[in-house]
Amino acid sequence: MKTVYLVAGARPNFMKIAPIVRAMVGHPRLAYRIIHTGQHYDREMNDVFFEELGIPAPDVFMGAGGGSHADQTARIMLGFEKLCLEQRPDAVLVVGDVNSTLACSIVAKKLNIPVAHVEAGLRSGDMTMPEEINRLVTDSISDWFFATEPSAVEHLRREGKPESSIHYVGHVMVDNVLYQAGKLADSGFQAQSLKREFAGRRYGVVTLHRPSNVDDAAMMGRIGSALTEIASEVPLIFPVHPRTRGNLERFGLDLGPNVTLVGPQAYMAFLDLWKDAAVVLTDSGGLQEETTALGVPCLTIRENTERPVTVEEGTNLLVGTDPARIVDEARKVLRGEGKQGRRPHLWDGKAAQRIVAVLDQVLN
Repeated sequence: MKTVYLVAGARPNFMKIAPIVRAMVGHPRLAYRIIHTGQHYDREMNDVFFEELGIPAPDVFMGAGGGSHADQTARIMLGFEKLCLEQRPDAVLVVGDVNSTLACSIVAKKLNIPVAHVEAGLRSGDMTMPEEINRLVTDSISDWFFATEPSAVEHLRREGKPESSIHYVGHVMVDNVLYQAGKLADSGFQAQSLKREFAGRRYGVVTLHRPSNVDDAAMMGRIGSALTEIASEVPLIFPVHPRTRGNLERFGLDLGPNVTLVGPQAYMAFLDLWKDAAVVLTDSGGLQEETTALGVPCLTIRENTERPVTVEEGTNLLVGTDPARIVDEARKVLRGEGKQGRRPHLWDGKAAQRIVAVLDQVLN
């Protein structure tokens, strides 16, 4: 029996490892341990959260906590090294592009433990994004690369990765959103959602958290003016990231009465909210993919994306940060003139099964 450490550092990471856990349960040759680095500690991440995901609570909680990038990465590396030395796994699987991804891949590689990277090969080309640095470094030392889209495969090839190590498997985040949407449809959860206040009416959903958008007063003001104008035509619900809320208060920005600011939402409540939205406006990477998976119009308030398949094939449109463009594209969507999209190849809810099959092959 080979043991794989499944590393997660924040809530979105658990969405990505959950399908892999479900695919590994009862496997005759593979065992797993869920390692929570504690990069982000969320009080709502309790037994109910893991029950919603259909997985057990983490086997290990490292409690790394916050701090600067260097401080946090160092603490995760120290804790993970101790863990690997105490009970050496046969492989370490990391997901996404957070500091835990970087830290645990470096530790494993220096201990000669093979590393599998899920969501490998994504590139924005923007080296001011910490996530881009994490992606590049992780992929430079990983042994197996699980790619979500064709552009990621091409990036890995150009960077000289062995063809035998690159596996185009689809997307575990899509596995999870399809799984959770199915549970939502069966549970009657909708009655508890924020959207009940908009029964029978259209509404939009907003998420903003990237420093380039929310940490500069002028930029936040420009984006805020666009949201206010869009909200004059369709009410917007805005689950506000804590840093974003702090900046709105610090900059003295009022988005008007038609933008409803609410706190961060639990996964199922947020899914139930955005899946029926007329339009989603975001700077999130994951939400670009999830909206494409469920066919929801998405306007991404960024100049670039590391997930181009959502634009080329899906329902996502890059609109930049110019207020006039944001408003114009939102109006097109609301008039029914927005782009049509489809779910990309292999985004079929079976990516985790393909990943586990590869791990079984390479480890056994």
